[in-house]
Amino acid sequence: MPIKKQYLKTKPVCKVTFTVPAADANEVAVAGDFNNWDTEASLKKQKNGNFKGTFNLPKDERFEFRYVVDGQWTNESEADSYAWSDFASTENAVLEL
Repeated sequence: MPIKKQYLKTKPVCKVTFTVPAADANEVAVAGDFNNWDTEASLKKQKNGNFKGTFNLPKDERFEFRYVVDGQWTNESEADSYAWSDFASTENAVLEL
């Protein structure tokens, strides 16, 4: 599940593209502290079966997030790191910009 980071030269922003291979899934969302853990932040299904979405996030920040694939929470396998969440009693993926 790759994450692509594109830093903008003119703004203190990083365009982050999340790609989740889930050909059999009906819906995939990315929820994190950058969007108040909104489980409705759906990614768009591509013809190749991947789900994809891009967010403009402030650079020099650290964000925790997880994917929601058909209602099941899952982590990014290629996250920058992981952080324990007492609230969820599990680890969250971490994105460092």
